[in-house]
Amino acid sequence: MQSTLNKHTVNSQQLRQQACLALHAIAFEGRSANDVLNSIQFEQGSDNSLFRALVLGSCRYFIRLESIAKQLLQKPFKPKDQDLLCLIIIGLYQLEYSRVPDHAAISETVSVCEQLKKPWATKLVNGVLRNFVRQQPELLSQADSNWDTRFAMPDWLISVLKPYYKGQMESLMEAINQQAPMTLRVNRQRIGRDQYLELLLEQGLPASTHPIATSALVLEHPVSVEQLPHFSDGYVSVQDAAAQLAAGILAPPPHSIVLDACAAPGGKTCHLLELCDSIALTACDVDHERCQRISENLLRLDLSAKLDCQDLTDSNYPDNHFDAILLDAPCSATGVIRRHPDIKLLRHASDIDQLVQLQQQILEHLWCKLKAGGRLLYATCSILPQENEQQITHFLERHKDAKLVSLSEQIQNLSHTKTGCQLIPGQLSMDGFYYALLEKANN
Repeated sequence: MQSTLNKHTVNSQQLRQQACLALHAIAFEGRSANDVLNSIQFEQGSDNSLFRALVLGSCRYFIRLESIAKQLLQKPFKPKDQDLLCLIIIGLYQLEYSRVPDHAAISETVSVCEQLKKPWATKLVNGVLRNFVRQQPELLSQADSNWDTRFAMPDWLISVLKPYYKGQMESLMEAINQQAPMTLRVNRQRIGRDQYLELLLEQGLPASTHPIATSALVLEHPVSVEQLPHFSDGYVSVQDAAAQLAAGILAPPPHSIVLDACAAPGGKTCHLLELCDSIALTACDVDHERCQRISENLLRLDLSAKLDCQDLTDSNYPDNHFDAILLDAPCSATGVIRRHPDIKLLRHASDIDQLVQLQQQILEHLWCKLKAGGRLLYATCSILPQENEQQITHFLERHKDAKLVSLSEQIQNLSHTKTGCQLIPGQLSMDGFYYALLEKANN
C-alpha cells in the first residue's frame, strides 16, 4: 500500500478508506501495522487516533470478524476485491466493539465503496452490515462456540499453547486481546521515579508506580510522547515493564565489557547505561535502519555506546571477550500481541521452527564470545515453550560449562519455570516475556 496522504485533512469517508487500504496491506500483503500506520499521518490528532483504532482493532478481531463476514456473504470475494472484505470487517468492528451508533457505522462504511471506485458493492456491503445487526445474537453465539473465532486467535497458536498453559488458556486469551497500557521508564540519572510521577500528575496525567520494575510508571491513559514532561530532555522513555526487568537481572558490575545483542531499537541498551556505572557497552543489530533507532535513543538520553551492525550468528567479536551479554533473541513476539495485534495475521506456524533454529545459532555463537565466569541473559517477548524453556533446556544439555542462575531474588512472586521466568501477558500490567540467566563456568 502506498499513500500520497501526508499531514492532510480528511473527511470521514477518506479516513475509513485509508483504514481499509491499511488493513488490506496488513492482512493480504503481509506488511506490518507499524510500517503501514507510520506511512500515513493526518493533520488532526483525533483523526490519527481514530485511524489507528480502526486498523489495530480490526487486526485484533480479524479472525473472528472474517468468520462472521463469510457467513453473511453468499460467495467469497475475488482476490482483486479483498479490499471489500477488509471494509466489511472494519464495519463489523465498529458495530461490535466501538461506541459508534449502528446507523452511523453502517452509512460511513458503505460510503467508502465510492471511494474505492466500486459503487457496485454499495448494496452488498450495506446488506451484510444490516444483516449482522439483525442476526447479531445468533452470529456471536456461533462465533463463541470455537476457540479460534471466540478469541480471534490463529488455530496453530491455540494448538501450541493449550498443552503448556492448560487451565490458564481462557484468561491468557482474554489478556492477549486486551489493549496494553503505556508504561514509562524513568531515567534515574536525571530524576527520581517519584519526582517524575509528580510532574505527570501536575500535567494531569494520572499514573502509578510499578510493583516490580523499579524505574517504571504505568499511565492510566496513553498519550503522545510530546505530552510527556521533558521527554525530549531524556527524562523518560516508553518501555513495557517486563522489558525493563532485563537490565536489573543482568546487572553487570562496573567496568564490565557488555554486549547488547539484537539491540534495536535500543530500550534495553539505554536502560543498562542508565543503571550500570562505567560499563563499556556495545549495541549490535543486524538491521541498519533499526541501528539508527538505537543511535537516536542514545542521543536523546545523552548516553554513549559503541554501535555495530552485523550478523550475530557469525560476528567478528573475539572469543572470551565479554563479561556480560544480553541476548534479546528474535522470536515469534507472541507475548506482545496485545500491543501488535497484526502478529495474529503475520505470524505462521511454519515460522516457529525457523525462529527456534535462529535463536539456537545466535546463542551458540555468542556463548563463545562470553568470558569464563561471565553471564548471558537470554530474553524473548514470546510465550511459546519452544522458544523459551525448551530452547534453554536443550542448550544446557549441550553445554556442560553453562549453569543456570536462579532469578528468584531478582524477580519474586512470578511464574518461574525450570529454566527461568515466564511472564504472562497482563500479569502485573506487563507483556509476555521470558528470561533465563546463564553463567559460564570458570576454566
